[in-house]
Amino acid sequence: MQFQIKRDKLLKSLSIAHNVIERKNTIPILANVLLEIKNKILKIVATDLDIVFLDEISELKIDQEGSTTTSATVLYDLLRKLPSNQDVAFDLQSQNKLKISSMNSKFNLLCLPIDNFPNFADDFESKPFNLDGKKFLSLLNKTKISMSNDDTRHYLNGIFIHTTASNKRSYLTGVATDTHRLSSSSMPIQDVENFKPFILPKKTVYQLSNLIQESGENISLYTGETKIRFKIGSSTIVSKVIDGKFPDYEKVVPKNNTKILSVNVKDFINSVERVITVSIDRKEGLNVALQKGQIQLSVNSSSSGEGKEILEGEYDSENLTISFNARYLLDIASEIEDEKLIMNLNDAVSPVLIQDKSDSQSYYVIMPMKI
Repeated sequence: MQFQIKRDKLLKSLSIAHNVIERKNTIPILANVLLEIKNKILKIVATDLDIVFLDEISELKIDQEGSTTTSATVLYDLLRKLPSNQDVAFDLQSQNKLKISSMNSKFNLLCLPIDNFPNFADDFESKPFNLDGKKFLSLLNKTKISMSNDDTRHYLNGIFIHTTASNKRSYLTGVATDTHRLSSSSMPIQDVENFKPFILPKKTVYQLSNLIQESGENISLYTGETKIRFKIGSSTIVSKVIDGKFPDYEKVVPKNNTKILSVNVKDFINSVERVITVSIDRKEGLNVALQKGQIQLSVNSSSSGEGKEILEGEYDSENLTISFNARYLLDIASEIEDEKLIMNLNDAVSPVLIQDKSDSQSYYVIMPMKI
């Protein structure tokens, strides 16, 4: 196997590939990335057995076809430290040695033969669902903030992707919750026939977000019984889906919260950030005292002190004091597109609905803290 390629072109693929691979591997071949030259195309494959990343590059000079596997992390770090846009030559010297040269730099990387590399011949029979890349990325970004880390409820460690209908329109909807907060975001979709709902695992969500962000292209989505495939330009991600039943999330979305708070989102974020500075233990909570025309934010820490700040806001109901996990509030506020954050409240212990006027297809629910 012999070929030459631009450093930046290969590095772009390897930045995703090396993130897919697990750092602590008990199976040596899984720490490697597969490089295969066939039919004038360089194929790059990386996997942790739950996710497969595949990229195809045609912009290179090929002297000889062939294939090998070498350490994804070492190759990524090596390319990252080479000057930008430089030509890099690859020459497979033997079954276990890959020579890499660029300008005055020469390296010999150890290889493993491809025989033990997992074979992924998954056949997705369903026709693809075509998605707008930017809208789907927005859906992932707005929902992933609420994914859980609780291994005892593994079905919450991802985003529930399913179809919904509203005003005679069909939507692809993503929902995530860790039981303390919930995020939901939807995007219009034309063809929803035969769409199978699935729970997309957390690691796949992050790798997919990075890939869509990098490429900016639209997506072809293929659903299977236990796996899902995303085709984005020349790249493909195949992932296992989480086996489990996502809870009936609509039950926790408050419908009759009549106390409405409207506040400038940037001012709110800045104010919260300042007030919580005094708290070393972020679990102590942020107190939000509401009265007509103003909000008082405060933190009282037994170990480091207290902080208070008054903020202007539109509120026209009876006085109310409610407490939140500040980090959860900031995560949600950072996803609001409108200049105003709208909170729908009931009392100090009931779930709070947060809305974004600029995106009527997204909403957030946050549970108050008991302090």
